[in-house]
Amino acid sequence: MSAATALTATPEARRRASRLSPALLIVFALGAFLVLSAVRTLTDGYDLTSSGTVAAGLAAAVPIGLAGLGGLWAERAGVVNIGLEGMMILGTWGCAYLGWNHGVWAGLLFGTLLGAVGGLVHAVATVTFGVDHIISGVAINIIAPGLTLYLTKVTFANYPGGGQKQSPPLGDAPSITLPSSDWLRTVEDNRWFAVSDLAGVLRGLTTGLSLITVLAVLVVAASAWILWRTAFGLRLRSCGEAPYAAESLGVNVYKYKYIAVIVSGAMAGLGGAALAISAHQFREGQTGGRGFIGLAALIFGNWRPGALAGGAGLFGYTDAIQLRSSAAVHPLLLLMAIALALVALWQWRSGQRAIAAVAVVIAALAVLWYLDTEQVPEELVGATPYVVTILVLGLASQRLRMPKADGKVYRKGEES
Repeated sequence: MSAATALTATPEARRRASRLSPALLIVFALGAFLVLSAVRTLTDGYDLTSSGTVAAGLAAAVPIGLAGLGGLWAERAGVVNIGLEGMMILGTWGCAYLGWNHGVWAGLLFGTLLGAVGGLVHAVATVTFGVDHIISGVAINIIAPGLTLYLTKVTFANYPGGGQKQSPPLGDAPSITLPSSDWLRTVEDNRWFAVSDLAGVLRGLTTGLSLITVLAVLVVAASAWILWRTAFGLRLRSCGEAPYAAESLGVNVYKYKYIAVIVSGAMAGLGGAALAISAHQFREGQTGGRGFIGLAALIFGNWRPGALAGGAGLFGYTDAIQLRSSAAVHPLLLLMAIALALVALWQWRSGQRAIAAVAVVIAALAVLWYLDTEQVPEELVGATPYVVTILVLGLASQRLRMPKADGKVYRKGEES
C-alpha cells in the first residue's frame, strides 16, 4: 500500500468500521434512559433525573469536555499534552483578570488566549526541542499554579472581594430558557415512570442554559468536522499516525503539530475560563484535577469527539449527584451495579473473561452495599464521582487505539 493510500483510504475505512450505526446508538441511549428511570422509580431517587441534577451535570461536564477536546487536538497530531491542567489554570486566571472589569466574554477570550500561550510553550518544548512530552506537561502543571497565585496576590489582593488566593466576583454568563419550561416542571413533579424523567432531563437542558454551554457544544461539533471532514484535518491526523509518510507527501509536520498543540491549549484555557465563570470568580486550586479527568474522558472516548463528550457527561452527572446530597448518592450504587453488570456481559461476549469477572464482583459488592445501608457515609460522598467514573470507564475501555505516533519525537528526514 502506498503512502498516499495510507493517508486517505485507511483512516476512512477505519472510521466506518469502528463507528456504531445511528440506529444502534439510539437503541443504547433509550435502554440506558429506561434503566435510569427504573432505578429512580424503585429507589425513589428523585435526584437521579431531576432537572436540577441535569443542569448541574451539564455545567460540570463543560470544563472537562473542553479539556479533553484540547487533549484530542494535540494527540491526534502526535503530541501528548499532560499539561492540560496547567493550561486550564491559566484560563481561569485570565478569565478573572479581564472578566472582572470588562465582562464575561472578554474574560472568556483572554482565558482562551492564555491557555493558547501555555500550548505554545508546550509546543516549543516538545516539537522544536524534543523534550519528553510528559516532562514538559508536568512542568507546565507545576509552574502554572505558582504563577497564577503570584499574579493573584499582585493583582487582586487590594480590591473588594479579592484576596491573595481569589479574584473579585465575576458577572453571570447570559443564559436562555425555552417557553416549555413551566409545563415540563409540572410533568416532572408528577414522578411518572419515564415520562416525568424525560421531562426532568428536557427541563434541565432547556432552563437557564448558559450560552457558554452552547458555545462548548458548537466547539466540539466544529472540531469533529474540521478533524474528520476537511483536508486540513486529514493532514493534521496524519502527523499523529505516520509523520514521515506525511512528510513524504509534502505536509509540513512541524506546522501542523504547532497548530494542534496551540489549539489544544486554547481549548483547555476555554474550559478553565468556563469554570471560573460558573464559580463567579478565580480561586486557587479550583480546577481540582479536571484537566486529568479530561484526559481520562479522551481515552475512554477512543480519541474521538463524540465519545469524549459522553465520558465528560458521565463524570459531570456523577459530580452533580454528589453535590445534591448524600442521600442522592445512595441510589447511584444500584445504578453503578447495573452498569457494571452490562459491562461484564459485553466483556464476556468479547472474550475478556477476567475483566468480566472483576466487573461482576464489583457489581455484587455495590448491590450488597446498597441493600445494607440507607445512605453513603459523608466522608465518601465527595469521592463518588471519581470512583464511579474510574470503574465504569476503566472496565469498559478495553478496545482502544491511540494515534500510532502519539508521544514520539519527530525530526524531519530522520525516520529510523
